[in-house]
Amino acid sequence: MRPRPGEVLHFSEDPTIARFVPHVAPTSREAEAYVWAVDGDRAPDYWFPRQCPRAMAWVTGRTSDVDRDRIVGAGSGVRVHAIEYGWLEALRTARLYAYRLPAAPFRPIASPDSQPHAMVATEPVEPLGPAEEVGDLLACHEAAGIQLRVLDNLWPFWDQVVESTLGFSGIRLRNAKPRPAAR
Repeated sequence: MRPRPGEVLHFSEDPTIARFVPHVAPTSREAEAYVWAVDGDRAPDYWFPRQCPRAMAWVTGRTSDVDRDRIVGAGSGVRVHAIEYGWLEALRTARLYAYRLPAAPFRPIASPDSQPHAMVATEPVEPLGPAEEVGDLLACHEAAGIQLRVLDNLWPFWDQVVESTLGFSGIRLRNAKPRPAAR
């Protein structure tokens, strides 16, 4: 599920949203109220149940061959997503919907030291049509050529990713299992 030209997407498990109104999410680092959406590059970050913790990494122009082979895997594409075993059934059975929104009111948002990770609008936005069911989330990953790893614990993978030259994103990591005890 990707946006068409002139669109951005908002993913939700609620198929009944008629209007998106700017708000400050309880977990947001941003103080301003926004309507949140994503472009085509970041859409795969949301092919998960909303509360599912996930660690994602991808090859960028500055990624070393060593990091690509070590973390993504030799000959294994350019992107990998990881979840924990405890979330696999939710991933398999989630009913996720995508709302197509007009891109015009949105602008990219990023941390000062990173690439844009989302699109935001400061005015209410109405969907271009009804919510569309995304379908099989595993199949979405497969069709996009994205590796999906199922791990006992996300933290060892995450720690390698953030110290690498790969691009990365972690979403809902507060819902992951605790870090394993140091050995």
